[in-house]
Amino acid sequence: MSVRVRYAPSPTGSPHVGNLRTAVFDWLAARKYGGQFITRLEDTDRDPKRYKPEYIREIEESLIWLGITPDEWWVSGGPCGPYIQSERLHLYREAADALIARNMAYRCYCTEERLAEMRAQQQAAGTGTGYDRRCRWLTDTERLRLSEEGLPYTVRLAVPLEGTTGYTDLVFGDVTFDNRTVDDQVLLKSNGWPTYHLAVVVDDHHMGITHVIRGEDWMPSTPKQVLLYGALGWDQPVWVHIPLTLGSDRKKLSKRHGATQFVDFIRMGYLPEAMFNFMVLLGWAPGDDREVMTVAEILERFDLNGIGRNPAIFDYDKLRWMNGEHIRRCDHGRLAELCRPFLAEAGIIGDPPSEEENETLAALIPLMVERMHLLSDAPALMAPYFRDPEEPDAAGRRKWLTGSDARSRLTACVEAFSSDGSPLTAECAEETINRVAESLGIPRAPVIHTVRVAVTGTMVGPGLFEALAVLGRERVVRRLQRAQEWVVE
Repeated sequence: MSVRVRYAPSPTGSPHVGNLRTAVFDWLAARKYGGQFITRLEDTDRDPKRYKPEYIREIEESLIWLGITPDEWWVSGGPCGPYIQSERLHLYREAADALIARNMAYRCYCTEERLAEMRAQQQAAGTGTGYDRRCRWLTDTERLRLSEEGLPYTVRLAVPLEGTTGYTDLVFGDVTFDNRTVDDQVLLKSNGWPTYHLAVVVDDHHMGITHVIRGEDWMPSTPKQVLLYGALGWDQPVWVHIPLTLGSDRKKLSKRHGATQFVDFIRMGYLPEAMFNFMVLLGWAPGDDREVMTVAEILERFDLNGIGRNPAIFDYDKLRWMNGEHIRRCDHGRLAELCRPFLAEAGIIGDPPSEEENETLAALIPLMVERMHLLSDAPALMAPYFRDPEEPDAAGRRKWLTGSDARSRLTACVEAFSSDGSPLTAECAEETINRVAESLGIPRAPVIHTVRVAVTGTMVGPGLFEALAVLGRERVVRRLQRAQEWVVE
């Protein structure tokens, strides 16, 4: 069977990691089974408080950034377009008319005031809320009169009053609902725009969607859609409901747990391959203990049958760790390219950077890669190598820049590094430090620590000799000389 899956975001919010996890599963299924990954925009909710055009751009950028550009969508078009719901309204009206003609749906003329009063009475009585089906039982004469009066109406699905509705889910198995628990939901609003349930079924059918992959929280809506498929005489897709993504407190992931909007993770400096890797493991397992995998390795192992039923915990610490692992796998040239915007935004390098700044960055990447977890770590880690520190770390100053011994070490280092005009390599830096320690008759450790604080302003960093080589002899000498002013007697 030709697999066609879809991701159907709504521009009523910035893309959420939970929604994009679904897009990742969609893309993997399409690529694994030789199918197509379709993305359409579900923009029928036009509430100005929620609908914002900039969210459309964020949806597009998130998919492209992740490397899962759709085969068909509103950007590139395709044989099943348009891929924006607001441009497909005629299809929903045709489906609603067909349902009415088959007595599978009916026009409801109840006003908002009447519905509000009905709900209030139901709540007061302690009964379940839901439409009381008043317009379902109108006589033909009453329907004709209301139609001739031109009153506004919605179209509701005529849910069977008895029996059950069932479907088979690839993850959760056979699922059955009592029809009495399913409301006669609105399919078409009085303004002619569809509700989600009608639009999603019509679009999935006309776009040839074979597998509907979505979150477990959509399971209660599935019987309504199953009924619609049956009422319209269409074949159902394969239903695949993936487990919910929860926070550490096992409640649905939200802002109280941390960042949830995908753009936030991009801004914090996560790599696309790390986000892909992490999200696919939220509900799917490769069948072994491997966690850090490339997209190709994931694709090789991926199988829809490997999706589990248990809720997935969004572990921010694990994501940070995994991102660090992917950073260490990253090509150094690419990593430098990715770090540049963060360094430029912090004002550490120019935009565009100078040739010298690019050379320094290229030399720093191999030294810093083991210390980085996020691309946004780059400014703090690398700043001391692009600009002279304004003052040393307080603890470093107290420990390594205090007293006559510290001044003697600095004086000796200034003289030793100044006496040689050759380019400063890591080997040369180590030899120089060793000579200073020997001349002073002390272990080299105090010399190393004093030089590190003097030159970088901190007590921590990569290997000192390699760091000095990155800075170069001229900058090292200048910083050593300035550090003499920092010594506390």
